[in-house]
Order: sequence, then C-alpha cells, then structure tokens
Amino acid sequence: MPDPSPVFGREATSRPSRASLRTAVVWDVLKDALDRRVEATGKDSLDVLDTGGGSGNFAVPVARLGHRVTVVDPSPNALFALERRAAEAGVADLVTGVQGDISGLFDVVGRESYDAVLCHGVLEYVDDPAEGVRNAVAALRPGGSLSLLAAGLGGAVLARALAGHFTEARHALSDPAGRWGAGDPVPRRFTAEQLAELADGAGLDVGAVHGVRVFADLVPGVLVDTEPGAAEALLKLEAAAAELPSFHAVATQLHVLGEKRG
Repeated sequence: MPDPSPVFGREATSRPSRASLRTAVVWDVLKDALDRRVEATGKDSLDVLDTGGGSGNFAVPVARLGHRVTVVDPSPNALFALERRAAEAGVADLVTGVQGDISGLFDVVGRESYDAVLCHGVLEYVDDPAEGVRNAVAALRPGGSLSLLAAGLGGAVLARALAGHFTEARHALSDPAGRWGAGDPVPRRFTAEQLAELADGAGLDVGAVHGVRVFADLVPGVLVDTEPGAAEALLKLEAAAAELPSFHAVATQLHVLGEKRG
C-alpha cells in the first residue's frame, strides 16, 4: 500500500509543520486503529466513513493507505476541495464525497457499512451530540472503530486565562456548553468524561482517550519556528502527554477511540 501524507506524525520525514503538530497524535492513533482492523478483518482495504470530513485533511491520507473513504460534509465547497485534493494525491478512485450531515447520515449512507468512522470536529456544532455519536456508531459494522475528536473544555479555560480574560475563563467553567461568552465561535465543548459517556451510551467500548494540542496552541509560534529542534521536541512532548489523564483537563481537543460492541 502507498504511504500516507508525510505531514502526519510518525510518517514525517522533515521538520514538522504547525498543522502537523496539531494533528500528529490523532493520526498516529488512527493509523494504528486502522492497522488493527485490517489484521482483525483479514481485509487488505477497509471501508472508512469520515463525517464532517471537509476538504479531506484525514480522508486523503487514509486513502493513501489504500482504504476506501466516503466523506459526508454539508459544504459543497469543501467537497469540491476534497475532490481536487484527492486527485492531486492520486487517490481519486478511493475517495467519494457526499453532501450531508451526521444528523441525517442515513439519508446518504448505509447502516453497518463501515469498518471505521471518523467523527472529527462535528459534535461541537450539532444540536444533539448524543444523536451524532449514536449515528456514527450505527454506521459501523460490529467491532468497527470510531475515532471521535471534539473541543476540550479545559483547554479553552486555560487559553482565556493565559490571555488575561479571567472573567471569560470563569464563565466557561460554569457554562453548560463550555462557552466563554457570546463571542465564542465554538458552540459547545466537552470534558473527557462527557465524551467517554457519550461513546459508551452509543454502544462503544472505549479503548483510549487522548489529549490533543496540550501544548501546541500555547507555545509561541516564533519559538517553534526559529529554535533549532523545537518543533520535533514539541511533537514528542505532545505524544508523551497525550495518554496521561492529568493532561486531558488542559487539552485543546480530546480524542476518544473505541470499538462497536458486537
């Protein structure tokens, strides 16, 4: 199978970009999960669904692993960009874009049709996160893997406090949706416990929870860009902290990986 895009995690062969610093942990976990599904199913190629996958930040690298990827997204512009990106990567035959959203998921895809489902940056914006997770799990075949990524409450509180917006930080702590005020662009944030509870309630056995962008959003960009070896060292630090529960509370994003109960 061809290798994925070299901007992600362990596949990196050059200095990590700022974008890869923010996605490397998720990519490494996801790639391992896909490899395990290949081994468990005996298939050479998996059927993967990326809900809200946009222009293919994850879908195209997954396709470069040799898997068939269906991207469901409400934006025609994002799907057009996905088509172009897949063609440029040489995987147009493995990537299919479909207009839709997770609330009406089964209007455009079938139930129990996928070996893995990605639900990244979706739950923050849907009216009913529990329904969103249930639909993602219902799209999985028994034993299939769900990769769930959502905004973390603690990271937002920490970021507002470090920026000197202490009242907004305190507001986010007490707000049911984890928002710091009317100007907050993110409609909803989660704790690791909340995400794990949603996953469990939808019929998923949670295998791992990771903190994502624990440090990457807090470190000054000029330091990473100019200090020799800083980007590589930060990448290793993110990976080391990701699985430690003590850092989940301050992560910008939280990643839950689980398998559908058979």
